[in-house]
Amino acid sequence: MAPTLTTTRPGLILKPGTAWSDAWQRSLAVAPEAFHEDRVLNLYGAAWRTDGRARPATTPVDGTPIAGAPRLDRATARHAVRASLDQHRAWRHVPLAERRARVAATLDALTEHRELLALLLVWEIGKPWRLAQADVDRAIDGVRWYVDGIEPMVAGRAPLAGPVSNIASWNYPMSVLVHAMLVQALAGNAVIAKTPTDGGVACLTLASALAAREGIPVTLVSGSGGELSEALVRAPEIGCVSFVGGRDTGAAVATAVADLGKRHVLEQEGLNTWGLWNFSDWDSLTAVIPKLFDYGKQRCTAYPRFVVQRELFDEFLAAYLPAVRGIRNGHPLAVGHPDDLPPELDFGPVINAAKAQELREQVADAIDRGAVPLYRGRPTDARLLPGQDTSAYVQPVTLLGPPSSSPLHHAEPFGPVDTIVLVDTEAELLAAMNASNGALVATLSTDDRDTYERLAPQIRAFKVGHGKPRSRGDRDELFGGFGASWRGAFVGGELLVRAVTEGPAGERLPGNFPDYQLVP
Repeated sequence: MAPTLTTTRPGLILKPGTAWSDAWQRSLAVAPEAFHEDRVLNLYGAAWRTDGRARPATTPVDGTPIAGAPRLDRATARHAVRASLDQHRAWRHVPLAERRARVAATLDALTEHRELLALLLVWEIGKPWRLAQADVDRAIDGVRWYVDGIEPMVAGRAPLAGPVSNIASWNYPMSVLVHAMLVQALAGNAVIAKTPTDGGVACLTLASALAAREGIPVTLVSGSGGELSEALVRAPEIGCVSFVGGRDTGAAVATAVADLGKRHVLEQEGLNTWGLWNFSDWDSLTAVIPKLFDYGKQRCTAYPRFVVQRELFDEFLAAYLPAVRGIRNGHPLAVGHPDDLPPELDFGPVINAAKAQELREQVADAIDRGAVPLYRGRPTDARLLPGQDTSAYVQPVTLLGPPSSSPLHHAEPFGPVDTIVLVDTEAELLAAMNASNGALVATLSTDDRDTYERLAPQIRAFKVGHGKPRSRGDRDELFGGFGASWRGAFVGGELLVRAVTEGPAGERLPGNFPDYQLVP
């Protein structure tokens, strides 16, 4: 598809010093061992390698060519896993005090290069500057919490028999993937990470380089899931598989780890819903709507579905529409003056032009089949540079009554598309909120606390908020999912450490296992 061009904001410019070329040159200077001319390298066997077929890539921000992932073949991936096992066997015997010191030094290095890591995230996955910085900060702050309190978490426990294999989606490279890797290493494991196919390779490469310099046993490889899954999921050397992604890929991983009896943590998508029943605090809803559009709803705890009591629909619209009309999106680095800070945006582009086209087609198909468009943002509302490629940009859309034949009815769109379902009874409310066979989070807004207490346990989401959104949480709060949204061990706080360590004989990990279910 040919790039879409716009001339909506002729006064805007790219903030000086923030171009992809600037970020790339800074990365070369900070970690020359991991970046080579115009490509990133793979890391295995404690060495950076030039092998792998470089995959062409462009940024979703404006179509600029950027570094693509150097894709390894199956045999090389197996070699990388075997090398990680050698690292694991040495690292598991390193004293805890030394592991803490090395992870703490890694956090100091990440802090020193915080702005560069965030800038790479802007270009690679289209995050607005504020959210990119927050992703880096959450990784650093989250791991520091474990560094400060790790002793009682590992008391009486031992590292796994083999390294932890991490396969994660592209949307939170730092606060999900790097965070998990460093906690796993702190607990005594070597760690392997596959770079997400759709973005984040340069950011992960820089973070991994900083960790490897401190002696953290990190392996970072790139390649297609089909080519690398045999090594990263099924290889006997792997002690645990940690997966974050969609249900289709997650189901294949779940089958493999179940067949092998391998330790696993599999976080998968779900249609997170927000229900409204006998509710009147509309100002609170108006205030939260823009926050729900952070990063264009490209996150596992986004709320793309509202289930609304029919007799409240007019009041809901009066609260919802003014808020959604104020959503700010556009080029994450476009400024009006060279001295301006990057703009405060709710979201930029979606992850790529193909995803943008998929969303447009799903919306058009749903409308053709009977959905009612309540709101559609205009391309001219976006904050964009003159003449830039906008093929990955999608404006907010709100649809009433998505047809049951539409993917928007039963699955999360992973983009700035809201759907609304009207219901007349509590039974219909619960059925509509449970449409996707399990979710990670949900919220029920009702004025009556007793109604919330009665209905919330019947909502098939792991965390249910009362009038407030719920989030993933990585420190002192349990996190998991119900139904098809999760498989394996639950995480959060001490449970994240328990998921990647061996405890007393006969220990039962809390999680979604065939014969065990922990009710939060």
